[in-house]
Amino acid sequence: MRTPWTGCPSAIRPARVSAPIQIGTDDKGTPISIDIEELLATRLLVQGNSGSGKSHLLRRLLEESASVVQQIVIDPEGDFASLADGFGHIVVDGAAYSADELTRLARRVREHRASVILVLDSLEIEAQMRCAAMFMAALFDAPREQWYPALVVVDEAQMFAPAVAGEVSDEARRLSLSAMTNLMCRGRKRGLAGIVATQRLAKLAKNVAAEASNFLMGRTFLDIDMARAADLLGMERRQAEQIRDLARGEFLGLGPAISRRPVAVQIGPVLTGVRTAAPKLAPPPVASPDDLHALLHSGLHLAQDQSDHAPPSVPPQLAADVLIEQMAAAPQVIDDPAEQPALFGPTQAETDAAFDRILSDMAAEDGCTFQPAATLFQDFSVRCRMQRLTAGQIDMAQFRRRFAMAVAGVTAPHSPPWRDILRAAGPLSDDLLAPFLVIAAAAQAGRPCPDDDELARVYGTSSPGRVRRLLDHYERSALIVVRTDFSGRRSVTIPELGLATEPLEA
Repeated sequence: MRTPWTGCPSAIRPARVSAPIQIGTDDKGTPISIDIEELLATRLLVQGNSGSGKSHLLRRLLEESASVVQQIVIDPEGDFASLADGFGHIVVDGAAYSADELTRLARRVREHRASVILVLDSLEIEAQMRCAAMFMAALFDAPREQWYPALVVVDEAQMFAPAVAGEVSDEARRLSLSAMTNLMCRGRKRGLAGIVATQRLAKLAKNVAAEASNFLMGRTFLDIDMARAADLLGMERRQAEQIRDLARGEFLGLGPAISRRPVAVQIGPVLTGVRTAAPKLAPPPVASPDDLHALLHSGLHLAQDQSDHAPPSVPPQLAADVLIEQMAAAPQVIDDPAEQPALFGPTQAETDAAFDRILSDMAAEDGCTFQPAATLFQDFSVRCRMQRLTAGQIDMAQFRRRFAMAVAGVTAPHSPPWRDILRAAGPLSDDLLAPFLVIAAAAQAGRPCPDDDELARVYGTSSPGRVRRLLDHYERSALIVVRTDFSGRRSVTIPELGLATEPLEA
């Protein structure tokens, strides 16, 4: 719908829908949650030295929100590939595809709303930066109708958005930094919510870190990192010492999606784990020096020892076309079969009725027509998820048309009168549909023609001139004939239907 002049007092935002997930507890055992709906608009920065539990935190966040929102993970170490086992994520090995194939995959990720993990652990650092930059750029450049909400998690973000030049080429650094900056600065309007995690705040580009409004700060020891973390948390410098004393898996959280005041969070358990086990202490083998000397030097004169130097077996990678088909078939919402067996799932008629109820509720809210279509569609998707419905059954084009019908009060589109009206409205684009349906409904019921204020509300504008131009467009398109008598009373005729409204008193 149309966006009004910002000074119009009648433009009222619809109530925001909350979608909290629990990530852990505070020191008193009180649950601490992150509001995913708020996180989509305000982004998240996670810091923690190696061993602080940073990856565990990200895994908890991804597991808890897997059924709520699409997830895209840039994984430089391959730590999150195991999410595919329990939550249906598609694993994409960045080393196995060409540049064109990777771009196509990223476009299909947005089109089909598939949750994916881009694994880069088999690439060198510069290749990782180029691969991630290309993938994120394709996500960012998706067409407007595919701007669905998605969490984009970038682990080891200091690699992709370094504060200073390193050993990689300037071109690779520029491409990667540009993609990360777009994600954090401009991604919100495209539905992309950046979640960046880093071991060192001092190594992360400031223009990337500064765009986050939510923070989870784990254990760190360097003074410069503690000082920056304390500044972001709004703490005094002398309080920064407590960041050094945080236990593994304990973080200080702050932000509109977490808490308005800094709060200590002990991250809860996770269901999946890293596929490669962490190294543990193992004593060296017991052998005499002579035996070890013989083992180390045996066969060194051979050009190649097949038993020792055979290349490790690598599982075959799926072709890009096959992986794209998997994305298209991947479920968008992970449901527990025990909670809702397929045998007793809702019928299509019940699902359509539930969609109609959601659209009617949205259309009844003040100021709904003044909201951008992308915002309304995101609100619709969240409401569907809260009722365990798959919003993906309705795309953006279908949503805009059905929402216009809901605004006009069309409750039975397949009934004979409305079927004829919708057929007559076929040439109209979706953003021009609702006012015509309101006029047609008045003509069908023999009521007076809607006044300019009513048509402006339905059209989503505050300009009377825009309403007049809309009626002129309908008339030039041969959809209506406007008649104004000498008393100034307006009536509208719809020639194709043989219907006319009663005159509207001036």
